[in-house]
Amino acid sequence: MKFGEMEIFVLSDGRFRLDGGAMFGVVPKTLWQKKIPADERNRITLGLNCLLIRSAGKTIVVETGTGDKGDSKWDDIFAIDHSTTLLDSLKRRGVETKDVDIVVNTHLHFDHCGWNTRRGPGGRCVPTFPRARYFVQQGEYEHACEPTERDRASYLKDNFQPLADSRQWEWPKGDQEIAPGVELARAPGHTRDMQCVRLRSGGRTAIFLADLVPTTAHLPYPWIMGYDLYPMTTLEQKKRWIPEAVRGEWLCFFAHDPAVPAAYLREKEGMVVAEPVLEPELVIVE
Repeated sequence: MKFGEMEIFVLSDGRFRLDGGAMFGVVPKTLWQKKIPADERNRITLGLNCLLIRSAGKTIVVETGTGDKGDSKWDDIFAIDHSTTLLDSLKRRGVETKDVDIVVNTHLHFDHCGWNTRRGPGGRCVPTFPRARYFVQQGEYEHACEPTERDRASYLKDNFQPLADSRQWEWPKGDQEIAPGVELARAPGHTRDMQCVRLRSGGRTAIFLADLVPTTAHLPYPWIMGYDLYPMTTLEQKKRWIPEAVRGEWLCFFAHDPAVPAAYLREKEGMVVAEPVLEPELVIVE
């Protein structure tokens, strides 16, 4: 999709499942299951949505899904469905791993940075994108290296430590433009230093909301994940970004919505609702 002087495409690393109660926190199951029904193990299906951005001669990937380093037990726990992968999606757009200049991880939970690395000869993990500079907030990287007991299972060092060894990391501290019109915007709550990605070109604005608003079902302000380390901060951030997206008619991207990866937000009868983007040249979630 042409977006001003940019091109933006939604890519997919497939789907997976997480516990529905954890995904909706204090929201009762009688409410959230009307939006996304649970399976027999109380898990809901989620997308692994990523972005491909072409801007000013740069090829940029936002998020890298779960990757393929898990074993059969891991795949069963999370119902990993890799009928398509991020690398498949990139190839369909004519992009090889060596072509990528920049990779952005909004944070370093396993479902957002899995294809940062892959197993090379002898099983050693190596960078998937050999030429790329990888961006994550410095505070997020530091926390990932020494997580708490509460969130230790969300961080897998094989997804990020090899990039420190190869010196491919860039660790901004706060908001930063990393390419023309491509801005990292710190949005704490889910983790202390999670970041969103805001895109501006040709008088238009888009935003990748990461786990601030992981699906369109999470648009109501109090619908906040139980996974969030700082839920009241998430609430503050939602009250900041969602009204701005409505007023500015921003194109919004959702990291985990299995059906609506991109939408415009509209206010109707006092509620914010998602108006899905159905342009096939933009949304190529296979």
